[in-house]
Amino acid sequence: MDLQKVLLYYGFTPLGDPEAIRLWQLELCQNLGIKGRIIVSPHGINGTVGGEMEALKKYVKATKMHSGFRKIDFKWSQGTGNEFPRLSVKVKDELVAFGHPNEITVDENGVVGGGTHLKPYQVNKLVEERGDEVTFFDGRNAFEAKIGKFEGAVVPDVETSHDFVAEIESGKYDHLKDKPVVTYCTGGIRCEILSAVMINRGFKEVYQIDGGIVRYGNKYGKDGHWKGSLYTFDARMVVDFAEDTPVIGECEKCEAPTKHFRNCSTATCHDLILLCDTCAALPANLRCTHEKSGKRDRELIG
Repeated sequence: MDLQKVLLYYGFTPLGDPEAIRLWQLELCQNLGIKGRIIVSPHGINGTVGGEMEALKKYVKATKMHSGFRKIDFKWSQGTGNEFPRLSVKVKDELVAFGHPNEITVDENGVVGGGTHLKPYQVNKLVEERGDEVTFFDGRNAFEAKIGKFEGAVVPDVETSHDFVAEIESGKYDHLKDKPVVTYCTGGIRCEILSAVMINRGFKEVYQIDGGIVRYGNKYGKDGHWKGSLYTFDARMVVDFAEDTPVIGECEKCEAPTKHFRNCSTATCHDLILLCDTCAALPANLRCTHEKSGKRDRELIG
């Protein structure tokens, strides 16, 4: 079997006929034997797909032939061939389900009025120059930060992306409105929207990491401001950027170090439980005790 890879990507651009794009992408992936999840909306495209490296190279080349997708930044990571059980290509109102389709405006250059993009080295330079004045702001679901986050980051109390607008409007973070805020997420797409949400509500100096945690981690490994492991919404569930990455997660039962989430064994529950191997071996520990149990945010997370 050829080398297996995973592609993470998004592109904001106006699409007049999302359904036509969906059909084209569906046929393209089927012909190349690619699996994964792709969302198309009037705002653009967002995908996480896996397959043989040569097939993915052909996919990238074909996708970039669309005039609106030529500037897409495709991020590569190691795969096993088992990340995705099937192919799903859907049309939705939003690329990420913030629940506010009209929050952003896009043109051929991307999101209008979003945060300033910083390359990984520019993130470090900003921290060097501004020190404690800089605040890292997690743009993911709160549980993802249990196993990895930027040093000293603010982690909003959100279960899904739907919660972000209300969380920002709550006033909890108003003290940051005049400070440099660096938003971050897995591959960058959630911050495209989150940074616009913050700017629209009075935050004056908002940045986002170009390429997200993936690009930053690939550059600096464990030697930058990122600490721990990265949660992913596929069969891998966790990615490390160095072989000896320190484990910052704690088992929900015994507080032992762990980076492994387990699915709740209750059929109607979609929650994840952070457990060490010893505690995960006990069936009783695989039933969560969380107050709320709802559908996990399964949006793609570029």
